[in-house]
Amino acid sequence: MFSETYESYSKQIEEELVRRLPAVDTRSGILEEAMRYSLEAGGKRLRPVMLLAVCEIAGGSAEDAMPFACAMEYIHTYSLIHDDHPSMDNDDLRRGKPTNHKVYGDDMAILAGDGLLNSAFEIMLGEILHAGNDPARRERCIRAAAEIAEAAGVRGMIAGQASDCRPELVQGSGEDRLLYIHRNKTGAIIRASVRAGAILGGAGEAELEAFTTYAENVGLTFQIVDDILDVIGSIRELGKNTGMDAERGKLTYPAVYGLEYSYDRAREVTEQAVQALEQVQGSNTDFLKELAQNLLKRIS
Repeated sequence: MFSETYESYSKQIEEELVRRLPAVDTRSGILEEAMRYSLEAGGKRLRPVMLLAVCEIAGGSAEDAMPFACAMEYIHTYSLIHDDHPSMDNDDLRRGKPTNHKVYGDDMAILAGDGLLNSAFEIMLGEILHAGNDPARRERCIRAAAEIAEAAGVRGMIAGQASDCRPELVQGSGEDRLLYIHRNKTGAIIRASVRAGAILGGAGEAELEAFTTYAENVGLTFQIVDDILDVIGSIRELGKNTGMDAERGKLTYPAVYGLEYSYDRAREVTEQAVQALEQVQGSNTDFLKELAQNLLKRIS
């Protein structure tokens, strides 16, 4: 049942991602091609799936939340293009395909990322304008867009990326520095996906708090598992180069704590995520619980 539900959400998202991209003048056709190359390269679509699922659990509709789900995937894809760039992680493989700059060059890869980021805000603002005759929906759309904007910006993902590039400049102990990077670079966008979905669905404050705790723990699980897979995984399984974190001296859970503790910590935060959903009253949260547990199964 979980797999079928996830596939249904994912299919809906795939059908809308390119369709909702703002039109690009044919004279800049190479830009659209570069944007679509990374957007259509596949992936789990985890963030937009979570947004749609939480919205429906909170009482909203996936159709109404779709512009925001697409926006989340545009933002995520832009971040991957820039993260792979030679000025940052300098990766040449993503999702089993050559990275954007390897195909389109450094300049166009940067612009493709910029284009996807701006497209995210264009479609969210468009949805806010279209909701003008429904004050309650307009308010929810504004709040959801604000959540996403903050998470993607200098108090969220960009801050995490900056600290990931220069971990030696992050103040605090090894654990403090590690948590700061993970909670911002990866966790902020996952948190915003869940919170935006809950807001769009009309969740009350108590529900929103429970969803937030769930999201924060799922985000940490995701990154710990990703850190572990960089050590034990293979290119064939992951679609990207492995062993790169250690080569670059990155702050990761295995580097700071070792693999055994990393496994234990991943299991612990997954359980905390599942427990948080017990506070969501009157709704079936089984899909979200299984989603958290499936992230953990990647290292089982």
